Amino acid sequence: MSGSQAASQRNLVQPATAGRRRSREKTREELQLAMLRVKNKGLKLSISAVAAEAGVSAGLIHNTYPDIAEEIREKIGRATRQQRDAKAADLKEARVKLRALREDLESALADVARLASINETLRQEVATLRAAASGKVFVLPPRGSA
Repeated sequence: MSGSQAASQRNLVQPATAGRRRSREKTREELQLAMLRVKNKGLKLSISAVAAEAGVSAGLIHNTYPDIAEEIREKIGRATRQQRDAKAADLKEARVKLRALREDLESALADVARLASINETLRQEVATLRAAASGKVFVLPPRGSA
């Protein structure tokens, strides 16, 4: 390849890159304007609403313009960090409640076991008293009382 051919290829590559940069800048500006249009129309601000207004996909905003996606989230009060912190606080609160519920359950199960034992003892006493009352069984006095 001659020197002039290499220079012409470099010239072909540079304008395409510059065009792409210009296109991204233009898209960024269009997204900013789309945010304003959505807000001015009284529509609910969201990434999908801005994408529809700008004529691009929501994925493009998420993947290529994450700063704009974050700006939209901030404007609607749901910044990523705020969402994460809120979820972490909710999770911590849920874990505390769960721990208290597990302790209550453990206590209730211990009460059930204790009451089941008392219930079985009472059933045996009732059976013994019914048998003694019917005359079928003679109940001996306890040892040491005679």
